[in-house]
Amino acid sequence: MPIIRAHGVNSEPQDNDEYYKGANMLHTIRQIINKDSLFRQILRGLNKTFYHQTVTTKQIEDYINMQSKINFSKVFEQYLTTTQIPTLEYKQNGYALSYRWINCIKGFNMPVRINFKGSRWIRPTEKWQILSLYPEGDKSFSIDPLFYIYKRNSD
Repeated sequence: MPIIRAHGVNSEPQDNDEYYKGANMLHTIRQIINKDSLFRQILRGLNKTFYHQTVTTKQIEDYINMQSKINFSKVFEQYLTTTQIPTLEYKQNGYALSYRWINCIKGFNMPVRINFKGSRWIRPTEKWQILSLYPEGDKSFSIDPLFYIYKRNSD
């Protein structure tokens, strides 16, 4: 069940999805921001800006987007309005890594960190993209486990 449901509809959660999904989404946003001091500043700013107020998801989203200077709209839409966990599908062909998002909303383009000769970012979309693992000569890589995503090797 998505976290954000139709207003005025009295529905109970079908599982614990909505309880851990919001926290995992925020942790993923923290990883994308990639600067704990800024993330902490955003959290404190949310408390200060919206102190003793009832706020909407849009207000929180806009605040985080503005303070981080990163557009998280598709991340919020994916995690809060669907039950789907985005899946990073990948395959290796020799020294090339192909990757894309599946099981996601249209236009989902969340960056994700991979470990290959150190840490580097990839920016998957719904279309296959290719990253050359050559000339490093090492074909091994891993996807950072701190992102709330599924991984699928389609080799």
